[in-house]
Amino acid sequence: MHDFIFKNNRLLCENVSVEEIARKVGTPVFVYSRKALLDHYRKLEQTFAEIEPLICFSMKSNSNLSLCRLLVQEGAGLDIVSGGELYRAKKIKAPAQKIVYASVGKTPEEIEAGIKAGILFFNVESLPELEMINDVAGRLRKKQRVAVRINPDVEAHTHHYITTAKKQNKFGIDLKTTENIFLNLRRRFKNLDICCIHVHIGSQIERVAPFIQAVKKAVKLIERLNAHGANITHLNIGGGLGIIYKKEQPQTAQEYARAVIPLVKNRGLKLILEPGRFIVGNAGILATKVVYVKDTAVKRFIIVDAAMNDLMRPALYGAYHEIVPAIKRKKMTFRTADVVGPICESGDFLAKDRRLPAFLKQNDVIAVMSAGAYGFSMSSNYNSRRRAAEVLVSGSRFRIIRKRESYSDLVKNEVIGNE
Repeated sequence: MHDFIFKNNRLLCENVSVEEIARKVGTPVFVYSRKALLDHYRKLEQTFAEIEPLICFSMKSNSNLSLCRLLVQEGAGLDIVSGGELYRAKKIKAPAQKIVYASVGKTPEEIEAGIKAGILFFNVESLPELEMINDVAGRLRKKQRVAVRINPDVEAHTHHYITTAKKQNKFGIDLKTTENIFLNLRRRFKNLDICCIHVHIGSQIERVAPFIQAVKKAVKLIERLNAHGANITHLNIGGGLGIIYKKEQPQTAQEYARAVIPLVKNRGLKLILEPGRFIVGNAGILATKVVYVKDTAVKRFIIVDAAMNDLMRPALYGAYHEIVPAIKRKKMTFRTADVVGPICESGDFLAKDRRLPAFLKQNDVIAVMSAGAYGFSMSSNYNSRRRAAEVLVSGSRFRIIRKRESYSDLVKNEVIGNE
């Protein structure tokens, strides 16, 4: 699952002590395992090997340049959702023909940048967006490939904030409109090659059934449209594979591939995948230090130097992250406590009512597990807090891959005007 294990009562990332990293780099700090990151990518690559899909890592889950470059060097493409992520992709020299560009609100400037970069596909979310890409491509005298993202109205059985394929969600185009695009409207878009169907039903999905349902709908639609001359050559089935945070039992890569491959094999389609959390989620943790332990008449609070601005998921989704001490004791007693940060919000917590070692005290280092996905990428400067450092471990060595922000970084773009 990951490469964070206890050895001689010390939590190690590969062969490096998490406490040692925390003491040398400071806290809070995100710590990533190179081995775990690449192992998770290779697992998908191997299980789908017989149909050789394009695996585009979802940058929104973690856009650190060093991590993305490792995956690109391994052969991965990138799934991007903004002009900023395109800039990052170009910075690490990701092959443009392995980049797919999603999001519901691409601006004309972002579209122009994507076309000029030579990306493989825009994943189109609406008719107005299709028209805009056509107009920009025409102005640039380019022919741009696009994928129509369908909304298959499939229940993903995940948190309602991260389900994306129900009719009431903002994502995708309904099947009837999609058919109209391919059968009647396609000739209007002279600057586009509309040759891909895209479907992404949500995130942290534990069951394989919703994926099967969505892929079957997409394949059936493609066959119907191609029978009428649509010439759809690619199918992008998005991401969404769940990981273990607590006691989840998500399908394995093997189970997922075993379910999907028979649905697309021998149909003349190039498959695209967009995994994010599956690759990086359990490849990273957030190390933080205890600032105070506060006991009240009704509750114990372990106050740490990480906060909701560092890891938003618990506050935003009520998400569970396992919390462990960086150093264990042979014999431990436990007390129930909330793990909270210093931000001025009651929603600033990393864990509630958690059974944790009673010995935890000021300056002890604890690890918030499974924080590699949607950790740093969702972090902010709320309360004028500096964003955390990031570290990559490889075997017995580690290096800083993002410096901790300074106070001057917080204000470097601000201008104090004359009143």
